[in-house]
Order: sequence, then C-alpha cells, then structure tokens
Amino acid sequence: MTVTVTREKPYSSPSGGLALLVALLVLGGSVAWILHTAILTDNDGPPLPAMAGFTIGVFTLFGLYTQQPNQATAILLFGDYRGVDRRAGLRWVLPWYTRKKISLRRLNFTSEKLKVNDKRGNPIEIAANVVWHVEDAAQALFDVEDYSAFTHVQIETALRDIASRYAYDHGEKDEPTLRSDAEKVAAELQEELKSKVCVAGVEVDEARITHLAYAPEIAGAMLRRQQADAVLAAREKIVHGAVSMVESALSELSSRGVVNLDDERRAQMVSNLLVVLCAEREAQPVVNAGTLYS
Repeated sequence: MTVTVTREKPYSSPSGGLALLVALLVLGGSVAWILHTAILTDNDGPPLPAMAGFTIGVFTLFGLYTQQPNQATAILLFGDYRGVDRRAGLRWVLPWYTRKKISLRRLNFTSEKLKVNDKRGNPIEIAANVVWHVEDAAQALFDVEDYSAFTHVQIETALRDIASRYAYDHGEKDEPTLRSDAEKVAAELQEELKSKVCVAGVEVDEARITHLAYAPEIAGAMLRRQQADAVLAAREKIVHGAVSMVESALSELSSRGVVNLDDERRAQMVSNLLVVLCAEREAQPVVNAGTLYS
C-alpha cells in the first residue's frame, strides 16, 4: 500500500497590521455613514455602499490570526494543503482559508514504569524520559491521526524493544548491560525513537532512562545475589592483596638475611600471615614455648 508523505512547505501570508487598519477604517467609515444617513436624512434604510463597506470590514477581520514564537499554522483551501506559516505576530489570510495551529516547542514526556523481560528473561521495571519537538508541521498534522499520542506509544514500544536486548546486570564478558552502560542504552533508545517517529515529523532531542529495577517478585533474590557477588569480589581483592603482602614480606626477609627459612618454615609463615591478613577478626597472639619440630 502506497502512503503519501506530506512535506512542509513555506506559506507567505501578509502581515495583519495593515489589514487590521484597513478593516477598522472601513468599519468606522461605514458606521458613520449609516448613522449620518439615519439621523440627517429621511431615507428608509442605510445606503447600499455603506452596508457593503461594513460587510467588507467584517470580512477582513475574520481573516486575521495571531501566531506566537515557536508556533506554526498550516493553511488549507477547502482541504487542499497550501503551506505552513512560521512567522510570529499578527497575520492575515483570506477568510475562507482554513488555519490549523501546531506548537513547535520542545515537549517533555516521562513514560510509565513498564514491566518487561530483559535479555535473560528476568522481569524488570523500566521507565524513560524523552525530550522531543515537532520538526515538520505538515507531517505531524496530516500524516498521523494524533502526533502526540503516536509519539507516546512509540516511546513505550522502543523502550520495550531496547530493554529486551540487554541484560539488567551480570552480562557476559564485555557485554553491555542496562545498569552499567546507561549512556550506551540511552543513545540506542534515542536512535530507535528517531526511526519510529520520523513519519510523524517529530524529532527526538534526548532520551534517558529514569527508572530501572528488578520486578518486585524477584527483587529480593536478586538483591541477595548482588550482595553475594559483592562479598566474593571483596574477598578476591583481599586475598590478592594478602598474597602480594606475604610475597613481599618473604622477599624482604630473604634479601636482608633476617632469617633463613626452609620449605616447612616458609609454608608455616605463609599460612600464619594469610590467616592474619584475611581474617575478619583481629589476630590473637600465641606464645610458642617449643619449636616447630617438637
């Protein structure tokens, strides 16, 4: 099915200041003429030229319209699209031209918290904030039924698509995740949205993830998993540091000739140092009254 794409084209409407002045002069003159005729003459009704002037004045006033900055007006003639006027101020067109106004200002939309499954199938809650504006007024007015509702639906659709492409956390090696690669996810969300809403003449200025969490039914289990991962990571770092310290201590003792250690004494010292360095409690000194061999 072929869909016609409407493109914005400029429409040059005259300034409304001159039209307003002419309308007021014609109306004032016509009213004065009618009153003068009614008071000073014996005519049964107002003269036709005065009535015609009054009609023209009212007719001219109906063609006036105002336009604010960052606002556009689409001009139509009996349903036929003529162009878009973007100039601010008092403007004028022939009264039988239809005028449809549209805002070009930037709009801010925060989506509802959506419950979706991430790449690993875990249920998560996600929401985003999107800043957007109308770039092509003709497309926004004539190519979609309601450009604002259309944009909001596309934002939620794109957010669901992006969330399903990434794991919430604990991705494979060098794999981006929703939690740790927020900037990358936001950039991809913005590009995804641009491709979806361009048919409505909408431009996406910025997209950011505003809420990200596990769904309530698995939040507790995932929290315990994160805590366990944190403990393991801390233990790994502690052990790595302790091994480095033990290695440095043994190297210093040997290089300075403080004590000569055979393999068994060296193993005992390594064990004692690791216990002291890795234990969560303070070490308790033990007085050895004998020797290692008796």
